[in-house]
Amino acid sequence: MNQVVKEFVDFVVSDVCPQHDKAKVKSAVQEKFSLVADRSVFYCDYFAVRISYTKTKSFSNTVLSLSSLQKYDSIPFFVVLVSAVDGNKVFLANTTFLSKISHSSQQLAMTNIKGSFNGSDIIRVYQGIENNAHNFQKLYAYHQAFSWNDNLKRLVESTSGIVPTGKRLDINAEMRKKIYQSIERAKSFIASTHFSELEFDLNTRVKKCANSILVASHIENVNIRGRLIEALITSGDAERKMLMQVLAKEESNLPIYDTKNGLGDYRVTFDNGDTYTDIKTKIVYLGSNPKAYNIDKFLETMAEEKSVFFLYFIGIAETGILNTILCSVYHKDLIAATIKQFQWAGRNSRGVTQFKGETLDKLLKNENFKNEIDIMQARKFIDTLID
Repeated sequence: MNQVVKEFVDFVVSDVCPQHDKAKVKSAVQEKFSLVADRSVFYCDYFAVRISYTKTKSFSNTVLSLSSLQKYDSIPFFVVLVSAVDGNKVFLANTTFLSKISHSSQQLAMTNIKGSFNGSDIIRVYQGIENNAHNFQKLYAYHQAFSWNDNLKRLVESTSGIVPTGKRLDINAEMRKKIYQSIERAKSFIASTHFSELEFDLNTRVKKCANSILVASHIENVNIRGRLIEALITSGDAERKMLMQVLAKEESNLPIYDTKNGLGDYRVTFDNGDTYTDIKTKIVYLGSNPKAYNIDKFLETMAEEKSVFFLYFIGIAETGILNTILCSVYHKDLIAATIKQFQWAGRNSRGVTQFKGETLDKLLKNENFKNEIDIMQARKFIDTLID
């Protein structure tokens, strides 16, 4: 996270910052960080903040409209709680950290941004991490993996009580057995020459557009950046050439690529496996936790007779591509780094997964990376996703 953001957070909870008086806190923060006022929000290039007040320690006040939050959801959005009886508190309140929309939200829909969130709607503990001044860098790394539309869909469903789209996959004993078989299938495929063919194919595609990947890696929006790099690698030569030319000339007028509905960005069929490969970029000098995959889609695909699922990680350093690895979804270290996002799970979905960024950095910095699959660990992992 930017140094200015850290200085802001440290200042607000320090003894130097005014306490117990909302007006004084507003004035001090705005002056020290040269913030621009947008009605009740103060912002700069690096963060935005809404300052709230309570006479007690509780926090149930209405904070901000969802439509106002939308303007600032791509940068850290903070809520500072000034209390008459306690010290200043800071919460990260981007959409990832909202449980629902509370106020005047009856008409909230994907095409109709309505309603406001209360202080009580801000998630206080996310993935076991407290939402406080000490943990914002870790928390914001989770938020960066999700787009505005990702979170809006979740908030619409949790707020309006509408029936979510899709259907939770029904898995019986026979289907679970088929999913277990995908573990041995992965081990067998990795030991075959076709694994090397797939890896060589992907590496060759990366080499064709390495400079363009580096240019795309500087795009701040994580979702746009990831989709463009996926397109550079998976496209045919003509489309790749066009995209490379656009990237070389103007970064501000790039084509938009939608997220694919199925599992994996790149699919190749071999006689010993139908491979699904999801391409993930990791900027190794930035903290981030990339979004992984939809759990129901993963389980449904792994129940197919020949399916094999890989993650192709591209590690990008400041000077260029650091390393690429073709990693099985069942690799022991990747399983340990896979987080099930509880707030995305519901009646019609098991939710999505996310990867811990620091583990990916370690894997990418390992020049002798080899896939290692522990069958019992992988079976327990599958059970966790199903149950």
